[in-house]
Amino acid sequence: MTSLLQIVLMLIHVAKWIVLAHVIMSWLINFNVLNLRQPLVWQLWNGLNRVLEPVYSRIRRILPPTAGIDFAPLAALLAVFAAEIVISNNLYAFG
Repeated sequence: MTSLLQIVLMLIHVAKWIVLAHVIMSWLINFNVLNLRQPLVWQLWNGLNRVLEPVYSRIRRILPPTAGIDFAPLAALLAVFAAEIVISNNLYAFG
């Protein structure tokens, strides 16, 4: 059981880095540091959006609408951190 929880914890770490990469990339695109006309940037951005948009859309249904600020990535990141804390605190209870 401990090995299974360690695998889940590793997947949570990957999810955390994917959300952080999406947030940082969105900032770089909005500040015109990255250009979506470049094929590599477009492919990365499109791939991250395809992975994260189903998660963000469910969170956006719960959160109240705000004026121009999207809190869905922040809520997703907080959920990932919370899941990481819960699993890491209970990891050795199953060992």
